[in-house]
Amino acid sequence: MSYPATDELSSAERAFMINATEIDILPGVRGDLEEPLASAGPAELAAVLLPLIDRGWIEVSRLVPWTAPDGSPGLQPGPALPRRELPALLADADNWEYPDDGEWLGRLTLVLTEAGQRIPR
Repeated sequence: MSYPATDELSSAERAFMINATEIDILPGVRGDLEEPLASAGPAELAAVLLPLIDRGWIEVSRLVPWTAPDGSPGLQPGPALPRRELPALLADADNWEYPDDGEWLGRLTLVLTEAGQRIPR
């Protein structure tokens, strides 16, 4: 079976979709990208991501505290950030790098929307 939306995705777009499936922090997408994009700056990376957001397939949020049913602490995606805030956030090179202190709380993460979950990767 062919999925037209999937057939139209570039390898870079697929990498962002995979990252959103994994709910990894934003820099994690670099591991799924091919060069030269894996080493590219924020403008080039945002140019791939923003159209996927505009299609309604991915949302950007910040990781917030979460408590597992067994009481152990963790993190989960918070509410989606407004689209109008994304260009400035995605232009910040620090958001595309893993934090030096290893702290993920508050970091940007990608999340598939309901529509994005229906797109085979």
